[in-house]
Amino acid sequence: MAVPGAASSRIVRFAAEDWPPFISRSLPADGMSGAMVSAVFERLGYTVKYEYFPWKRAMQFGLASPRYAGFLAVWRTPEREKLCHFSAPVGNTQGVLAYLKEDGAPGATLAELGKLRIGTVAGYSNGEQFDGMVARGELKTEEGLNDATNLKKLFIKRYRVIVIERHVLQHLLMGRNFSKAERERIAIIDTVFKERPVHVCFKRDDEGAAQQKRFNEAARDIDMARLERDYWKRLDQSLATAPSGP
Repeated sequence: MAVPGAASSRIVRFAAEDWPPFISRSLPADGMSGAMVSAVFERLGYTVKYEYFPWKRAMQFGLASPRYAGFLAVWRTPEREKLCHFSAPVGNTQGVLAYLKEDGAPGATLAELGKLRIGTVAGYSNGEQFDGMVARGELKTEEGLNDATNLKKLFIKRYRVIVIERHVLQHLLMGRNFSKAERERIAIIDTVFKERPVHVCFKRDDEGAAQQKRFNEAARDIDMARLERDYWKRLDQSLATAPSGP
């Protein structure tokens, strides 16, 4: 690795799914997690390049292709421990259940959702409790391509409820693809899921372990919590001043 503070002459690449506001080509610094990862590698003398794919391909390329050091942003699960050397957190997420106000709350606990069609995203982990209930057939889920598609299906009542990250939901609803009237139809339940950090998944080999170690050591020298707060503040301000949807 280049010494901290040196002019960056090296590039490290990661595969990613476009998942605003955490990682996205459409946002400053490639999103909040992108900003955090880039800040760490800048201290190491590297420039970060993010290349975007659908989620399952991002995982595949990030783990298998020599072009990439890994992929992000990813939740930590026991199954993924076998695949990844996880970085220090590069953002915190809060899953929620989103539903239409006009249909009423679907239930306050996961057990109360057993007979409802729940929209999830293919390849996403939604926590050990939720994933375990799905595996046992206690919850009825249908996997969609991405969060935006699931939100559209919620509005046309293809789903009774969807699982979605809080910041992702806010970002989607404030975008041009959804109107103020649609925003006002959405309600959430935020007591079902615990807050979870997201990470970089470095390859689970010797080089990946070395990269993880260097990354985590450099991250300790950065106030990551402040960087995260500042990014959300700037993003909220830009969303508040952006033209409203149709």
